[in-house]
Amino acid sequence: MLGFLLVALMGLAELTAGLVTQQPPVPQPFPRPAAPQPVQPATPPATAAPVVKPAGGAAEAAPTEATMGVPIYPGAQFIASYDAGRGQRYHIFGSAASFVDLVAYYRTMLKQKGELVFDIPATHEFDVGKYREETMAFPPGVTIKDFQTAASQGYPNPKPGGQPARFPTIIQIVPVTER
Repeated sequence: MLGFLLVALMGLAELTAGLVTQQPPVPQPFPRPAAPQPVQPATPPATAAPVVKPAGGAAEAAPTEATMGVPIYPGAQFIASYDAGRGQRYHIFGSAASFVDLVAYYRTMLKQKGELVFDIPATHEFDVGKYREETMAFPPGVTIKDFQTAASQGYPNPKPGGQPARFPTIIQIVPVTER
């Protein structure tokens, strides 16, 4: 019986030693960070033209109703223009007017009902020109989005100290083109 107890204790000692030496692996972050790559200084191609910035950080000129082919809500403030691709640009305007007032204005001015494409946040679209898939990235149109919701106090005015501090409503215009 002493032999059986000795064998059992030796087995227990081996099991305990195995547990002590085989600790669980240390958790690793997922995904694992890649090994740091050496940073190469960026060198522009020899044929690249130098980037010319406007003197004194001049702001981009606001597009006009004539250049866009659609009306701009009175009092709307130009925020920025972006490259839409395929030679198109879209323009963003902020307005202190309510979403409902802007939709009513564009329904009257564009003589169409448009379409409510999202309920929350409320987003209304008006098509204002023919979309040509082969030459355009986006169909010409006016999109109005309500930025004043329970989750948002409005779209922040990007101009330091600009009034209003937040725009309740944003207007996106993809101009009518002759393409």
